Amino acid sequence: MTTEKLEIEVAMQIRRPLHQVFEAIVNPNIMSYYFISKSTGLMEEGNELIWNFPELEADCPVRIGKIIKDQYISFYWTIDEIELLVEMNLTERENNSTLVTITEKSRENDVAGLKWLSANSFGWANFLTCLKGYLEYRINLRKGAFDFMKLENQCT
Repeated sequence: MTTEKLEIEVAMQIRRPLHQVFEAIVNPNIMSYYFISKSTGLMEEGNELIWNFPELEADCPVRIGKIIKDQYISFYWTIDEIELLVEMNLTERENNSTLVTITEKSRENDVAGLKWLSANSFGWANFLTCLKGYLEYRINLRKGAFDFMKLENQCT
């Protein structure tokens, strides 16, 4: 097995302006329509937040890194006792659309790392799909989507 680190990268174009997409990501009142159920605050540089997810019975601590308005959002969270960096880049596209690219770094290329890669790649693709659904059509695609399961506490 190779010793390269595993990283996630997903992207999706959303037919909304940069500022609207940025606000939907940093504002927990909007984020609760497509990602989390609640947060202890806004995503602002240096803040330490607690996120709750509808399918988790756990608090997920999040430490906000660098924020560049309408362009870049970074935060750290801990999964399986490993702190991971999540970066979101927003790029203006034609027709007043925004390309959102998300990376999450990094894990060892081993069984646990591959499990994380699979689960979180799906999770970030789901995040983008739900964000797009909410911003473009005002529907909450996440509502009820995971009622059939209870995930293990992945946040510490």
